[in-house]
Amino acid sequence: MLFRKFDQSPLVFSGNWETTPIVDWLVGGSVPTLIDFSEDYIEPIFGQKKTALFLFRNKEDSSAAWNKVFSDAASQLKGEVLFVESGIKEGIQQRLGEFVGVEESNLPYILLLDPANNMKKFRYTESVKDITVDSLKSFINDFKSGTIKPFLKSQDIPTEQTEAVITVVGKNFKDVVMDDSKDVFIEFYAPWCGHCKKLAPIWEEVAAELKGITSLVFAKMDSTANEVDDVDIQGYPTLKFYPKGAKSTPIDYDGDRTAEGIKDWLKEKSAAYKQH
Repeated sequence: MLFRKFDQSPLVFSGNWETTPIVDWLVGGSVPTLIDFSEDYIEPIFGQKKTALFLFRNKEDSSAAWNKVFSDAASQLKGEVLFVESGIKEGIQQRLGEFVGVEESNLPYILLLDPANNMKKFRYTESVKDITVDSLKSFINDFKSGTIKPFLKSQDIPTEQTEAVITVVGKNFKDVVMDDSKDVFIEFYAPWCGHCKKLAPIWEEVAAELKGITSLVFAKMDSTANEVDDVDIQGYPTLKFYPKGAKSTPIDYDGDRTAEGIKDWLKEKSAAYKQH
């Protein structure tokens, strides 16, 4: 028997007396049917890499009709995915909202997170206020069948690019980085990263020095605010070189993070620099 402080309690196990069924039963019974996201559920969702359907909403909307529909769906579709409710203003809920790119102006907002697949996100694009149990079921089925594309965060494309280092966002990554007529050297950074702050003036210095090489582009992208499909960044800063004519196989930078180290590395890797 499993005694819980939420939902039905106790639960009585009635499956096969084997390790896997018992563990699966315990894991499934360890979380509520509808989770109110907190630090207690980081491990059951993200640590155990469980697909979760999140409803982001303001606390004052907890009595809204669409919130009740989401709760009903959690009961009727239990076992399909985890159902989770979260705000975006306090503590771990605020940090989650920032991580997935949900702002107050977006609320209410439904997002499916897939921790087992590089934390890919899938946005429910219909009106949240008009949801039904069937529409949520169809959305989950579309995710499982692979018929919907991941949602990728992106800042707006800068209106002006006057610096030696071009600012890249999710929306213009393909146009800038995948331009097959140019060698593109890009830094993926995080604004809070100390190593990134140390590298920034060096990156600008080399870019300015080599600005005359028109077919060699220096770029940077804030990876906390922008995402690109098939580009998995594990740490900051990450430097990748996309050579012209071979964009599908970018080269990870492994040289010294000094001006001379970067230029020496480019002398070997960049055809544009060699021809300069």
